[in-house]
Amino acid sequence: MKSKVYFTKEITPEKVVEMYHALGKELPGKVAVKVHSGEKGNQNFLHPEFWKPMVEEVHGTIVECNIAYGDASGGVRDHTESHLKLLEEHGWNKYFDVDLMDAQGPDVVWSIPNGKVLKENKVGKNIENYDSMLVLAHFKGHPMGGYGGALKQLSIGCASRAGKALIHSAGKTEDRFETWNQHADSIAFPEAMADAAAV
Repeated sequence: MKSKVYFTKEITPEKVVEMYHALGKELPGKVAVKVHSGEKGNQNFLHPEFWKPMVEEVHGTIVECNIAYGDASGGVRDHTESHLKLLEEHGWNKYFDVDLMDAQGPDVVWSIPNGKVLKENKVGKNIENYDSMLVLAHFKGHPMGGYGGALKQLSIGCASRAGKALIHSAGKTEDRFETWNQHADSIAFPEAMADAAAV
């Protein structure tokens, strides 16, 4: 079965909304809009001003989760307080309601019965507050996963810190510090991402 791909040479907020309508689909209920909040000091992330018309079109809430590696890299997205501050610095709170889905536990454990690598994943508990999700992803390189995009946003992006550790270790550990000693290889890691995104 061939996929239908929509493309525009004109990159504007209005064109994004136009392409959404071209799909002929409507996101039901309460809509989560998954973004990458952006690393501190880095400009390579989707900017809220550009996405304002699209998020307003679906009456969405911006959602994110904490990361697993911040302590090791000097990042700030691994702890709720500093991550929320960064979301505000990057302007997300200026335009939208923002929900850091794993800010308060416990994590939700989702079963992956047909998973090749993972049999379960842990996601931020607030994901259960939404009926549908719009994934906004920018094109980026990833040292183990190749190119990051919507699949990465659905799998690692919605996982809690424990879930991110499970994916990065291909199910060996949910400890975010230990996962770097048991990191999956370049085959198991994308398979674990696919498993996590499947649910």
